[in-house]
Amino acid sequence: MSTRARPAAKRLAFAQQPASTHHFPSDYRSVRRAREALRHQLGIWHVIGELACLAELLVSELVTNAVKAQVPPAPEIGVRFTLTDGRLRLEVHDSSDELPMMNQAEEDEECGRGLLLVDVLASGWGVDRDDTGKTVWAELAVGGGSQPGRPTPGQNRP
Repeated sequence: MSTRARPAAKRLAFAQQPASTHHFPSDYRSVRRAREALRHQLGIWHVIGELACLAELLVSELVTNAVKAQVPPAPEIGVRFTLTDGRLRLEVHDSSDELPMMNQAEEDEECGRGLLLVDVLASGWGVDRDDTGKTVWAELAVGGGSQPGRPTPGQNRP
């Protein structure tokens, strides 16, 4: 996993356009809110179909993990979506500096597979830490024009 330092910031700064940055309360209702924000932004970018569904699943898992990891009294998590250079990048910032870990969930367990899904479905993913916590990111490959390409699972993974 990448642990590159990034400049300290309490909130995610806007990336080069196009990007969409949001801050949500640190609770599980934010999973739905993040999906809705992503769905809206993907519509603006004309990203549709399977890629949009995969992106929603990934952002759900990343936000769920961020809410679980959040260190009180941090009131919010940061979420940023960026579409550049043939890649859709999803970033979620929380106040914990602990690196996420993939769990080996038992067959009958209902949770514990989020990061495994990210690992399998994303073209790449990683973690950047700074003095305010960490940002877990995942990327999906996007084809040219307004038609999304299929992600290539397992490439460029940390």
